[in-house]
Amino acid sequence: QVQLVESGGGLVQPGGSLRLSCAASGTIFSINVMGWYRQAPGKQRELVATITRGGITNYADSVKGRFTISRDNAKNTVFLQMNSLNPEDTATYYCNADRIRTLIGTVSDVWGQGTQVTVSS
Repeated sequence: QVQLVESGGGLVQPGGSLRLSCAASGTIFSINVMGWYRQAPGKQRELVATITRGGITNYADSVKGRFTISRDNAKNTVFLQMNSLNPEDTATYYCNADRIRTLIGTVSDVWGQGTQVTVSS
């Protein structure tokens, strides 16, 4: 069974920075795509950024130039460096992993439990 555990959320002032981490556990051979999504109160969950095993990244327009996604394939971990945060970034951030090769086969679309990011003065 594959589990994702996020960390690094919290309260930060506008203009500040946070770094989120997400570690996948289980008998994992490889993970194709890892990413971050977020959901603000009363809104649908939306893409923030994704990264392939080969390092190809994709960002939402709203975070381009401010957020950077990266990953450590050896540790099955993905990171999200968030700079120049503003109140509109306040949301619960969820880690996602897709097309995970495991001992029992390929697992798709696994989600973490979420970590809260609040941007406020």
